[in-house]
Amino acid sequence: FKSKKNNHRSFSTNNQKGTVEFVDNRWLKIPKSKKIGLIRCHQSQEIKGVVKTATISQVPSGKYYVSCNVEIWYQSLPKTDRVIGLDLGIKDLVITSDGDKFENPKTLQKHQEKLAKLQRQLAHKQKGSKNYEKTCIKLAREHEKIANIRKDTLHKITYKLISENQVIISEDLSVKNMMQNHNLAGAIADVSWYELMRQLTYKADWNLRTYHKINTYYPSSQLCSCCGYKNEVVKNLAVRYWTCPNCGTYHDRDENAAINIRNRGSLDLGLSVV
Repeated sequence: FKSKKNNHRSFSTNNQKGTVEFVDNRWLKIPKSKKIGLIRCHQSQEIKGVVKTATISQVPSGKYYVSCNVEIWYQSLPKTDRVIGLDLGIKDLVITSDGDKFENPKTLQKHQEKLAKLQRQLAHKQKGSKNYEKTCIKLAREHEKIANIRKDTLHKITYKLISENQVIISEDLSVKNMMQNHNLAGAIADVSWYELMRQLTYKADWNLRTYHKINTYYPSSQLCSCCGYKNEVVKNLAVRYWTCPNCGTYHDRDENAAINIRNRGSLDLGLSVV
């Protein structure tokens, strides 16, 4: 690791005539590794394509990872006619226009006590000492665990949404601006909306799906999905359920917003609105 520009410890190497190879799913061979021999590794999944490049990196917890750029033939998912709208929230991570709700695991909140304990321990260690370095690694591993749980949850949700729907529609949230609200910044960071939208974007491209974002300022929560009446009282986030003064329909705030998002997105794409 020779980079002087940042603390990201990684290097990449090209596979030239078999210089990068996994042996018996337990050993990694890379160029110029004769001095150290084969590197013991654990593969998370079988590599079915041709390895083009391999990047070896070390994370703050001290673990080493190798990620491979692989050339492979990819089969897209079968086409479907389902269109779905998504409302992203904090209490529930994703609420769909079909009424399904994906619970927010609140990973950071569940591990907050252990993080605080490790940070207190670190504060009492002398910088540069071996005990300081050991505690730093423990803290990094806890943060890594939180990140892995969060990513795993998001991958499961996005895979289900992409698998079952041809068109997925959500709001175009400006997460950076929303983080300026210090009362909600921690919860917004933990829920990771940006990563959710990023995964939906590339998975939709892979599987020939359509992922569309409607305008940020569209009042999806305030409009009645049945008659279109705009109820500005619903601007108050404490209002979770409301009855339309015009048509008398009783609404769940989030489900109603998801239906409005689906309808608005369908109009944008020229699709028929159910």
